[in-house]
Order: sequence, then C-alpha cells, then structure tokens
Amino acid sequence: MNKLFRAKGLNCLFLKTLIWNMNTNKNQLITVSTMVAIAAATRFLPHPPNFTAIGGMALFGAATLNNKKLALMVPVMAMVISDLFIPNGFDFAVYAAFIAIAALGLYIRNKKGVLPVIAGSLTASVIFFVISNFAVWVSQAMYAKNAIGLMTCFGAAIPFFPNTIAGDLFFSSLLFASYAMIKKTNLVIVK
Repeated sequence: MNKLFRAKGLNCLFLKTLIWNMNTNKNQLITVSTMVAIAAATRFLPHPPNFTAIGGMALFGAATLNNKKLALMVPVMAMVISDLFIPNGFDFAVYAAFIAIAALGLYIRNKKGVLPVIAGSLTASVIFFVISNFAVWVSQAMYAKNAIGLMTCFGAAIPFFPNTIAGDLFFSSLLFASYAMIKKTNLVIVK
C-alpha cells in the first residue's frame, strides 16, 4: 500500500488514512452484522423461556457500530428477519423494549471495560421485563386495570426473569468478548 501512495516521493498520509477508515468501517459493519445475525439465528434453537440473545444483540449492535443509524438499524433488521419465521413474532412490546435496549447500547458505546457490559446487560433485562409485562397487563383481560393488577402481572412474570438476566448476561458477554478478541487478533480489521 505504501508504494501506491508514494508516487514521486509524496506520501499521501491523508489518502491512506481515508481509505483505511473506509475499509475499517466496512469491515466493522460486516463483522458486527454477521455477529448480530448469528445471535438472531439462536432464536431458532431450543432454549429455556426468555433465555435468548435479543437483549445482548440489541445492546452489542448499538454499542459497537460507529454509525448511529446503522447501530439501531442492524439489530432491528435482524429481529425483523428472524420474526418472519417465528410464529406470533412482531410483538410491539418486544420491539419497544428492543429499541430501548439499543438506545442503552448507544449510551454505553464509549465506555470501556467489563462493568458497562454487565451493567448494560442487567439494565437491558429490567427494561425488557418492565416493558413486556406492562404491555401484557394493558392488553390482557386477566389482570385488573389497577395497581394490584399490575403487581399481579409483574409477580406472575418473576419466574421468567432469572432466565432473562442469564440470557442477557451470557449473550452480551459472548458478543462483546468475541468482538474484542476479533479486534485484538486482527481476524477482521475493525475499528
């Protein structure tokens, strides 16, 4: 590459940097999109209730992609595509929680270390729990439309919450750690 840019003794550092950044962003998009797609595909594998990759997928995709629009779009598109093949997919509350978790990913994107991933994962679990169960309370006739009905609905969901936490922690850790390893070993050029 150096020979290409040393025409007549001139070193075009700016041009090299520009091309490097374009390739890096393209490779980053491909790498992160592939990882998000694989995470989305795990929805088709047998799993305990609520032990899924969707929280980790939203958090990871939004936290790692440089372009904020793509950071939100890539995880949502992976979710939409996987929902095409899942009976009773396209639940509004799940998408609302998913987008809120992706927004959280945007918030933690510049934070370094393990702690933001763990805190983000735990917060993602709470976001999903609150939004999805609030939607169940609002939409289902089985719960009284008062504070007691809401608490009853939330109480009925508590047995599923540990799996949500475990799934979010597991998949967030797996995605962020795998990405860090890919960056460190230069398996793919990512920024």
